[in-house]
Amino acid sequence: MTKALISVTGLDATGIIARVATKLSEMNINILDISQTILSGYFTMLMVVDLDGADLPYDQIDAELQPVRDELQMAIHMQRMDIFDAMHRV
Repeated sequence: MTKALISVTGLDATGIIARVATKLSEMNINILDISQTILSGYFTMLMVVDLDGADLPYDQIDAELQPVRDELQMAIHMQRMDIFDAMHRV
């Protein structure tokens, strides 16, 4: 399974989770785990996702998130989980 960690941060607003989840669903990306909180008015969310169902390469998936970044005016970062796994093996 190819996993990635997606972080979403910015000013809190209605519909953030729905908008990000909808975009991921459109790309056939499954959300495996999710955590979100509001810190002093700032929305923070971490998602672990499964990229195996996506028909797009990693870079294109990240590019497809750009309209969501622009629409929500939020920072959305995607990182491969294998990087974290490798760090813990060292």
